Amino acid sequence: MDLERILFTQGFGSRRQCRALVADGRVSVAGSLCTDAAINITSDALASFEFQVDGATWRYREKAYLVLNKPPRYECSRDSQHHLSVFHLLPPQLTERDMQCVGPLDQDTTGLLLLSDDGAFVHAFTSPKRKVAKVYLATTRHPLDDAQPGALRDGVLLHGES
Repeated sequence: MDLERILFTQGFGSRRQCRALVADGRVSVAGSLCTDAAINITSDALASFEFQVDGATWRYREKAYLVLNKPPRYECSRDSQHHLSVFHLLPPQLTERDMQCVGPLDQDTTGLLLLSDDGAFVHAFTSPKRKVAKVYLATTRHPLDDAQPGALRDGVLLHGES
């Protein structure tokens, strides 16, 4: 795989932008400045391939898997409406890789959030057909009455759903 394509798959921009990164002398491979975006990296070497962009070291990853301790007041949506998206917490290279959240935590929820650009991984954990058990710990401002837990188990409709 050539260096331009590697940079592209790792979220450093379009193919043209990746070529420009190399041409501008902003990319190093094995500690040496690289000026050839067409340099070929063998498949065997990709597993341990590291490069530097603007002095920051990056390691090639075919797929990205992240664990994030989601803070309050962040939405798990790319198209956030009222709060910042959790994607604002990630480096731009990871947002460019089309990371997806495993679990639709709302803005008030905190805790473990998985993110990945591996569609099969995300689907395995989020598809209702897979019936992946999830456990949530919830605290409420006011005590629940006897009917509320059952109503929650039956499902909650959000705005615009029917």
